Amino acid sequence: MKIQYFPEDDILYIDLAEKNSVESEEVASGIVVDFDENGFPVGIEISNASKIISLEQLEISNFPLADLILKKAA
Repeated sequence: MKIQYFPEDDILYIDLAEKNSVESEEVASGIVVDFDENGFPVGIEISNASKIISLEQLEISNFPLADLILKKAA
């Protein structure tokens, strides 16, 4: 799983699986879920993210992480 923020567009994208999206559905205003060929969600896009969620804080609880990679934009 990968979480990316694109400040120039104020979009947060949560990549749930490294699969291609074949269909997308807006499930709420500004929130789009991408689905694979089997109908499983593979990504979530949140437009106007800074107005909807707190981008300053990320908390992960009881998550079985094998690796944690932190990257800062250049």
